[in-house]
Amino acid sequence: MLFTSPFAASTAKAGHGSIELAVLPPHTPVLRNLSYQYPLKLIAPDPLPLPEHGFADAPRLVHTVFLLTYGGGIVAGDTIDLSVSLAANTRLVLLTQGSTKVFKTPNPALVSRQHMVVSLAPGAALVYLPDPVQPFAQTAFSQSQIYNIGNAQSSLCACDWVTGGRSARGENWDIHEYKSRNEVWSSDEAGKRRLLLRDNLILDVHGRTGMHLSERMDGYSVFGTLIIHGPVFSTLAQFFLDEFEALPRIGGRDWGDEVRKELAPKEQRRKERQGREKADGLVWSAANVRGFVLVKFASKEVEASRHFLRDMIREEGSVTASFGERAMLCLK
Repeated sequence: MLFTSPFAASTAKAGHGSIELAVLPPHTPVLRNLSYQYPLKLIAPDPLPLPEHGFADAPRLVHTVFLLTYGGGIVAGDTIDLSVSLAANTRLVLLTQGSTKVFKTPNPALVSRQHMVVSLAPGAALVYLPDPVQPFAQTAFSQSQIYNIGNAQSSLCACDWVTGGRSARGENWDIHEYKSRNEVWSSDEAGKRRLLLRDNLILDVHGRTGMHLSERMDGYSVFGTLIIHGPVFSTLAQFFLDEFEALPRIGGRDWGDEVRKELAPKEQRRKERQGREKADGLVWSAANVRGFVLVKFASKEVEASRHFLRDMIREEGSVTASFGERAMLCLK
């Protein structure tokens, strides 16, 4: 006897996932859709209630979703495709449960891929502060993060960073290829799209110089980018710009002929943080690009970059005030 299933055949594709935040009238944000297929896995803990902090349309709940994979990493040839949609005046925190590990490939032409498209309606805000991507030796990996913002009122704080591999096993950028692309697009009322920001990182084993990748990295094992935009993160963006402006400049000298004044608490914290950055071998810059603040950073060790991001974001305070301590889990 042939058994016929009463359920419709699944149309879900391997590696595809969807996160959709909506608003339940009158103004309660809900996670309307959370779906995923192997090897992608999504975990959504209970949303957290937060008080309003100066925004009239601030939501009553902040949702969090953890992005991870079965087996703890991305296997050669895996493809992950994630769609994220935020309705107006909703807030979402995207996190990981450890570094995104990329396993070796038997053939450099067999590339593992990860693609994420995020749509932010007017007034929506996203915090994406994951652990870094950790490509193992002999890997080929390509990822892209595409952000579609409704208008200038959409807010985004997203970090994209990568390490040189498993340093404990002597790996030092022993990869075939690594590519990461971040784009931010806007749309007008007619649906015409406009590219606002594009940031590309392309690393390959030899490049055009013939030198091995590790020889071109100047001893740095971490490279990263932080993208900040929108009213929710306006004070954070300005904080990074101000702190970058306050960094000691090359060629600057302290002649010792001025009476040293007692430092204010803010200046003392800045001096201590700059001392830690110097000791950790961390370098960074911040620039205003078409209404976005783009922060670039690099360090000798992973923890140095993690501490830099944690100290800067925590000292300014708007992320934890508007999204809660959970948003900082990957930076602790």
